[in-house]
Amino acid sequence: MKKLFLVMAFLLSVCFSANAADTIKIGISGAFSGDLAPYGISALRGAEMAVEDINAKGGVMGKPIELLPGDDVCKPEIAVNMATKLVSDGAQMVLGHVCSGATLAANKIYRDANLLLISASATNDDLTLTGEHPNFFRTISYDGAQAALMSSFVKDVLKAKTVALIHDKGDYGKGQMVLAKENFEKMGGVEIKLFEGVTTGAVDYSAIVQKIKRSKAEVTLWGGYHSDATKIVSMLNKKRVDTIFFGGDGIFSDNFINLAGKYGDGVYATGPNDTSSNPLYIELTTRHQKKFGEDPGTFFYNAYAALQALANAAEKAGSLDFDKMKAAMIANKVDTPIGTIGFDEKGDIVGAGFSVYLVKDGKYQQVD
Repeated sequence: MKKLFLVMAFLLSVCFSANAADTIKIGISGAFSGDLAPYGISALRGAEMAVEDINAKGGVMGKPIELLPGDDVCKPEIAVNMATKLVSDGAQMVLGHVCSGATLAANKIYRDANLLLISASATNDDLTLTGEHPNFFRTISYDGAQAALMSSFVKDVLKAKTVALIHDKGDYGKGQMVLAKENFEKMGGVEIKLFEGVTTGAVDYSAIVQKIKRSKAEVTLWGGYHSDATKIVSMLNKKRVDTIFFGGDGIFSDNFINLAGKYGDGVYATGPNDTSSNPLYIELTTRHQKKFGEDPGTFFYNAYAALQALANAAEKAGSLDFDKMKAAMIANKVDTPIGTIGFDEKGDIVGAGFSVYLVKDGKYQQVD
């Protein structure tokens, strides 16, 4: 009986190993809980829908994709632990993380493990421009391009002469405002009246609102996410501070509009180019609405495209070898819901960029 048990246990372990080897494991990590969960959940849904579509067509190299999700709450220290877990769980490539700070921290683990990492949302310049993250790709443009658009729009379109730059002290938010500051200084003609960070998650933002009011800045640029921005915008309105609020893609979401309510109208933000006329974009939107009863979130389409890019690279390379897959990422283009995209040798997306949007009647509308 004991021998029979051991034989059965051995056979089960062999079957399990064979089954495990018969899937392509892709880790996906981001904020799936907490204030920034809407961003992570939108990316997760995009990845899940892409996996459904790819597996329905035979998977990658004849094998189905298996997603390994992990919640990092957009915190660097948790992201490192999550990256370690994904690697130990057998992830062969990774989609994530959502926030730049978490991505920068976690990628030390993926880089050492020789795994490709692609993000649908991490925009910090250091991820591609320093050469320190050779395994990293993204399906969104970087903060340098975003900051250049923001600063030129303030000067050339809004015709502002004074600006306040505030941020959440994070890699994404502060990094974005540092770049905007540099752009304003190079361009000239716009005076920076205030450059200051705030503590994210604070209950009371009256101190920074008073500083903005005293600065008399015509435009207030915000580097950070919607959870803090909605509180600041609301207080600026309640205190009747005469300034135009302008944020980056960290506030470009329905979550900002829903939380800001009536105070959201008149706010500007940069966000990925509008590709809503793309046939695949339309199809995915309809499917998402039927499945979840709502429109896709901010990074749904970029995450779908990121998963497509990973699968396409593995298929073209005919291998999960790091060097072969990286070469295939750079050499090939993919038709996605955000357009036909490729990647340069630094890992930045080719074929996509940012536009400026204005909240009008409770909706973000692209500014021509």
